[in-house]
Amino acid sequence: MHRSTTGTLYLLPVTLGSSDHEAVLPMEVVNIARNLEYFVVEDERSARRFLSKIKTTKPVRELSMRTLNEHTQDKELPDLLVPLLNGHDIGLMSEAGCPGIADPGAQLVALAHSKHIQVKPLVGPSSI
Repeated sequence: MHRSTTGTLYLLPVTLGSSDHEAVLPMEVVNIARNLEYFVVEDERSARRFLSKIKTTKPVRELSMRTLNEHTQDKELPDLLVPLLNGHDIGLMSEAGCPGIADPGAQLVALAHSKHIQVKPLVGPSSI
């Protein structure tokens, strides 16, 4: 993973419905997700289920997950960026395939940009 003064915020697409990740996600995307330790997710249960399917390098129970959904207040967003500011990469996952379009992830991406944090969207399924 990328290491510098700040980490990279990866916009991780996930499978929609019961799709097999091998059929819809490029291997590069799966490899990036497998090696991340920090995640911002819309729903922790479904995120853990997805990460278990792709077989992360660390046990899923040891991964750091923070929730970002419609109930997250704007004042909570800066705290979600702390691992990035400490040099760790984060995977942003939504329930809609590719995050940052029609979900709360767009607010986190805007905040990351304002702090000059690199944001890398990765290709995969999208609800649109």
